[in-house]
Amino acid sequence: MRFAKYHGTGNDFVMLEDLEDRQTLSQDLVSTLCDRHMGVGADGVIRIAPSADADFFMDYWNADGNVAEMCGNGIRCLAKYVFDRGLTAKTELTVDTRAGVKELNLETSEGTVSEVRVDMGTPALTRGEIPMVGPPGDTFVDEPMTAGDAKYRATAVSMGNPHLVLIGEADPSDVDLHVLGPALQRHADFPEQTNVEFGRIADGVIDVRVWERGSGETMACGTGACASLVAASTIGLVGRKGIVRFPGGELDVEWAADDHVYLAGPAVFVFEGEFDATALGARPTEVTTG
Repeated sequence: MRFAKYHGTGNDFVMLEDLEDRQTLSQDLVSTLCDRHMGVGADGVIRIAPSADADFFMDYWNADGNVAEMCGNGIRCLAKYVFDRGLTAKTELTVDTRAGVKELNLETSEGTVSEVRVDMGTPALTRGEIPMVGPPGDTFVDEPMTAGDAKYRATAVSMGNPHLVLIGEADPSDVDLHVLGPALQRHADFPEQTNVEFGRIADGVIDVRVWERGSGETMACGTGACASLVAASTIGLVGRKGIVRFPGGELDVEWAADDHVYLAGPAVFVFEGEFDATALGARPTEVTTG
């Protein structure tokens, strides 16, 4: 099977082109592909498939082999893949995801995509929408929380997938993310688990480290960038437009007047090749997708 490797601000993906909708993926195959020692190595796998409702369907799987609703960095990589390889000539695309159809604007230079702006939809702050335990109409906004030795202002946001955003004075680089991230990911208040962002604001920029549900620490997270901006704006720490900076780079986020959140950033081709699932040691059990 042919594959290509792409990344968005260091958040990397194995891309599989399947416009005839013939491929099936399994949890074992995906986790093997994403293994950084025994496989290709990635934060997730994206199968590019046809859609009856949009130009393409993004069949996204986390590194642990579980499907996920949405990936902001991954969808930008999909846009670069399909445009640069001549699968579309459009610079305005629609891409179907498990979190609904997203609209993308592609910025091109010399025939290739350099940046993509994605309409990520409207954020959700109620417990029922996130989802989070408690009265469905209530919110979890600006709640005091202690993680490790640091105190934070915590807000739960859904960007099509759940996020717990903790903003405080602690330097995110000092956070024991590999201990605190898994613990908060599996917090009992989140029945479907959650992504976790640790942030600090300096000069209007939100510096963030992220622990992604199903992938662990990643260099960046597109939906996490949006959730971080929404959380910080909701509690009055920043405006409705700004930069969210991850170890892998910066993303531009705008929570616009139409209540939609717009995410802009780069997408980069890394390399391509082919793999033999059997040689990678993947078991034959398959799960039909898409």
